[in-house]
Amino acid sequence: MMESYSYDLKVPKERLPIIIGTKGKIKRKIERETGTVLEVDSIEGVITVTGDDGLKLMIAREIIKAVARGFNPDLAFLLLKPDYSFEMIELRDIARNKNDMQRLKGRIIGEGGKSRRTIEDLTETYISVYGKTISVIGEIAGVTLCKRALSMIIQGSPHASVYTFLEKQRRKMKFMPEDGNLL
Repeated sequence: MMESYSYDLKVPKERLPIIIGTKGKIKRKIERETGTVLEVDSIEGVITVTGDDGLKLMIAREIIKAVARGFNPDLAFLLLKPDYSFEMIELRDIARNKNDMQRLKGRIIGEGGKSRRTIEDLTETYISVYGKTISVIGEIAGVTLCKRALSMIIQGSPHASVYTFLEKQRRKMKFMPEDGNLL
């Protein structure tokens, strides 16, 4: 007999319809692609994910978390690719108060979304600023670089310095062979 595992995920109630999708389309796609079963408690805002493959269960959980944190489901489904990851930064762990949190979100988004777009372009990732979190989806190396850039901005580095750092890192990565070994 196969052992079954499950996770309970608390998600913002306003994101539940997006996770479910029109006539349950997104929910069914998550279940089909990951071999899991999703039970949605729309009153409590809890999704229970059940399955017998721990890795696929984790992927389903990450997809749900990504949509819950503001990503479009199409971007969240990139997490089905083995070299993609999802990372989340909790601003409430960093910000001292509500005004501080708004300021940090503003620094990351930038005027008209320019800062966020520039970081996304330079790291080849996708960023979502939602509620009290900043989330990133992309290939693992890009996500790591993006988190570093976000951290620099949060700590007060000038945007120009962060972009210069990212451009240098990008040039270094372009010269790295596919396997990451220099010899």
